[in-house]
Amino acid sequence: MRVLLVQPRPRDALGFKNVICTEPLGLEIVAASLTGHQVKLVDLLGGSLPVAQIQEFAPRAVGISCSFTVDTYAVIQIARTLKEILKEVFIFVGGHHASLNYADFSDPAIDAIVVGEGETTTPELIAALEGAGDLTRVAGLVLNHHGGQFFTGPRELIPVLDNIPFPDRSRPENLRGRYYLGFRRPVITVETSRGCPYRCNFCSIWRFNRKKFRSQSAERVVEELARLPEGDVLFTDDNFLGNIKRAGEIAGLIKRWRLPFRRYIFQARSDAIVNYPDVVREWREVGLDQVFIGFEKIDQEGLEQINKQNTVENNEKAFKFLRSLNVGVYASFIVDPEFTKREFEKLKSYIKRLKIAQPYFSVLTPLPGTELFENVRERITSLNYEFFDLLHAVLPTRLSLTEFYKEFAGLYKSAYLRPHHIWQTTGWIIRRFLKGQVSFEHLKRLWAGARLTANPKAYLAGLEAAFSRIK
Repeated sequence: MRVLLVQPRPRDALGFKNVICTEPLGLEIVAASLTGHQVKLVDLLGGSLPVAQIQEFAPRAVGISCSFTVDTYAVIQIARTLKEILKEVFIFVGGHHASLNYADFSDPAIDAIVVGEGETTTPELIAALEGAGDLTRVAGLVLNHHGGQFFTGPRELIPVLDNIPFPDRSRPENLRGRYYLGFRRPVITVETSRGCPYRCNFCSIWRFNRKKFRSQSAERVVEELARLPEGDVLFTDDNFLGNIKRAGEIAGLIKRWRLPFRRYIFQARSDAIVNYPDVVREWREVGLDQVFIGFEKIDQEGLEQINKQNTVENNEKAFKFLRSLNVGVYASFIVDPEFTKREFEKLKSYIKRLKIAQPYFSVLTPLPGTELFENVRERITSLNYEFFDLLHAVLPTRLSLTEFYKEFAGLYKSAYLRPHHIWQTTGWIIRRFLKGQVSFEHLKRLWAGARLTANPKAYLAGLEAAFSRIK
């Protein structure tokens, strides 16, 4: 059967969306699981559907990814457009947000929602469609009917992640350069584990994975690393050091197998970095170049409010330790809508005191499917999902919205428009440019996004644009 898989992309370039564009790894894994079928994966990097290509391919089934809340309306519109041009096509939606909030996709253009991991459900769904089978017998589906939605029952989580196929990265090689992390290009994403044992109230990762943490064996991970094309490697694991013994084994195997040198980036909790410095040092030896750490808050009370189960002391120790190894840190902070100007100034001072070169800021957002959403639902000021991009306040702000976004944008100005940071970044860009790793087009895109992120009017303009699309 001919199956089309579609990856939507955001409309604008505020915040993280302007500095990160990674390959559609989830769909690449689903594509690899559909053995015996003709599969075409379309990544909407250009912003619009390639209608002529899709009509020529003439798929019988279309799967659309919706991992992020903010993509919900775009996904529904894509489904409606494809239903119009392909008529009898079967359209299903999957991904993180879709799984936890499948009622959002009760639309005539959508036939089913895959709930949970798609690598096992999707092949069974396609097999049932091809053989005119009974879809109600395929576990892990929500079927849309005229009378409502029918859930076929939960599907067990994949018990052994080593059984997941290697992602299908066989699309045109010229796409590889379009995936980046800031000035890093190309960037290849690799998933080695799923879930997180912690219960932060703003996160739904642990709910999607049913409170379980699972990981691939070190051998399976290194085998995939050995197959990758050239580029920096970003591990997409929510907590790469969640199994510290395995993390050490992976680094050891990279050395033993003598893999070509790469720069590696992963996300980890600061307590794991502090508690297991030898493993981090071993990773530095094999190419660890950058670590994402969710600092979230600058005081212990703030961490306890979001159930982080960590300490500010660990955050600072981990940061200083990584800096001593010459490993960069992407430090993320959550801005509460109730911040006053004083809280904004305290955050700026904290970043300046620690000399954090790459801080990232998000607005505390009660994403549907999280514990936080359930706790504050009555206080949410708008359920328009276009605001759920971690950059717009959907809870009441203590400051006026104009003042709030002025202060929020000011965080980026304070962090990134310092003379030292500008000179350091300029030197880094020149070195990458001379190696052919940064193009003028890429620089223009990043510059345009940075200007928007530091402009408070862009946030207010985003509100106006979203309202106009609703009308």
